[in-house]
Amino acid sequence: MNAEDLRSIQAPLKEHYRESPEAALITLRAQGRIGEGVTCKLETGKALVAAGLHPATGGTGQAACSGDMLLEALVACAGVTLNAVATALGIELRDASLRAEGDLDFRGTLGLSKEVPVGFQNIRLEFTLDTDASEEQLATLLRLTERYCVVYQTLSHPPAMAVHRKQATA
Repeated sequence: MNAEDLRSIQAPLKEHYRESPEAALITLRAQGRIGEGVTCKLETGKALVAAGLHPATGGTGQAACSGDMLLEALVACAGVTLNAVATALGIELRDASLRAEGDLDFRGTLGLSKEVPVGFQNIRLEFTLDTDASEEQLATLLRLTERYCVVYQTLSHPPAMAVHRKQATA
């Protein structure tokens, strides 16, 4: 896909959203159901994934770890965004790899210390790019990738969250 192809695909969407801003608000959904042992089965729309405890909290390592999945979502979103931005800017990427790392102190998750936060304390996202683009082009590419990556922006600027309980019906 080149920049012209991308623009032709996105132009009607952008025009529609300009004319009807409410059409741009989409609700994404994920759902799961508890499974055997300490797991939760997620229906991804592409496959069934069983998420479980990380080995550092007593898991076997056979089920997907939600922390790993969060980092994978960041890499996936940043990779797609990087590719789209490079295409739009006409920057040829011969190859690009992305890596996300996150630091967790499991004492928080296991309730061993109230001073240790539950969750990632630091997340690092690294790009390795094979391209002839100038330093200025690369700075623009990374700045726009960061700006338009949904998962990166969500992690950087957490949304308001709410938890509700719904009564199961018989």
